[in-house]
Amino acid sequence: MTELLGKSLEELQQLITAAGFQRFRAKQLMDYIYKRYIFSFDDMAQLPTDLRTWLKEYCVISLPTVVTEKTAPDGNTKKLLLKLSDGSQVETVLMKQHYGNSVCVSSQVGCAMGCIFCASTTGGLFRNLEVHEIVAQVLLFTYVLKERIHSIVVMGAGEPLQNYENTIGALRFLHEKESFDIGYRRMTLSTCGIVENIYLLADEGIPITLALSLHAPNDTIRREIMPIGAYYDIKDVLDAVKTYYEKTERRITFEYILIDGVNASREQAHELGALVKTFPNCNVNLIPVNGNEHIQLFKPSPRAIDAFKSIVASYGVAVTVRKEMGDAIQAACGQLKVQHMRQQAEKAQSEK
Repeated sequence: MTELLGKSLEELQQLITAAGFQRFRAKQLMDYIYKRYIFSFDDMAQLPTDLRTWLKEYCVISLPTVVTEKTAPDGNTKKLLLKLSDGSQVETVLMKQHYGNSVCVSSQVGCAMGCIFCASTTGGLFRNLEVHEIVAQVLLFTYVLKERIHSIVVMGAGEPLQNYENTIGALRFLHEKESFDIGYRRMTLSTCGIVENIYLLADEGIPITLALSLHAPNDTIRREIMPIGAYYDIKDVLDAVKTYYEKTERRITFEYILIDGVNASREQAHELGALVKTFPNCNVNLIPVNGNEHIQLFKPSPRAIDAFKSIVASYGVAVTVRKEMGDAIQAACGQLKVQHMRQQAEKAQSEK
């Protein structure tokens, strides 16, 4: 069966005409899926009967099923735990911002990076997501909300540059006018720093925003909290990111998770400021760690966070503190999945 979800207009045109149907039917098919949210071929009444019969025999639209849904008390954050066709589960988050709806998508089932502050790495990497499985995360929210999605952040479970082809394919599709028509400048990709693929991304010709998960001011701390630090030195990562900036002219974001007693001292703030101060047109996004029963790490006090921010800013660097939108529903990567798996295990144990 041919998966239709995530197929570009050109790809659908080739598929439809090769089967002997008129080229314009591909555009109708895209309208049904991405504008009218009709996923049953039987309900696509404008398509001729013979085309609908052919679609049912040879094609499929694989939408995940919702396992768990959580909405924050203020209604501004919604998280879905989705079950894919092979039984794998992934998470996606909708954040209602003042500028519009933003969807955070996962790029892999699980994650191989092993960062100590992230629940999505629990159990390691299971597999990469296909283009249609990344696209489906966005489609489900448009279907539920019947509202336009303003922006995409690839910051969910997984390392997107480890699943390079599928991630870039999904972003290109989400950009298409016939699908979601989301501008590249409203897309952000977060990476731990796969150096060779940052260089590849710089040559793609798609001016998305690059966010580097830095999280440490030196290699010693980075290797302790991010195993990838053993493969790529900070200098090599920053060289690649600088090349990306020079080729795309897109502002770079450095993500820095604040963990009390690990990387959040005043001395480490000075070290971070000195590290990034010469980097052109960047922003440091401070993220208080989302500690919970899955991750026994703790955020600094509000006073300590303000002091850290002020020190970094004193080096002439733009600094922000990420707004915590999803704590109440465990919206950080992997937390809802881990919670659901624990509840299922407890239920199975109680039924024995």
